[in-house]
Amino acid sequence: VQLQASGGGLVQPGGSLRLSCAASGSILRGNVMGWYRQGPGKQRELVALIDSGGVTYYADSGKGRFTISRDNAKNTVYLQMNSLRPEDTAVYYCTYNRRWSTVSADYWGRGTLVTVSS
Repeated sequence: VQLQASGGGLVQPGGSLRLSCAASGSILRGNVMGWYRQGPGKQRELVALIDSGGVTYYADSGKGRFTISRDNAKNTVYLQMNSLRPEDTAVYYCTYNRRWSTVSADYWGRGTLVTVSS
């Protein structure tokens, strides 16, 4: 499975960004896609997950501000990020999993950089 993420960039505090990630290759039914991030000097952390039925999970850091969604026909997952804060600055990684897990992923994209700064 290959993952191609896009949508990162520079945004001011309080602004919004939408990340996209398209999966290709041997896509299985019932898969779970998601986003992790790694900020400067920090460990990589889970941001959000969504399964093919639309069940979602959010880490506390993004609850109420981030929305994960997907288009199963396009094998694409999105992360809408609102009210961005400087601490959201990180490389965001798209993930693909054959089953639900909040601690690991089977496949990782290369990452897209999000910088929140004035």
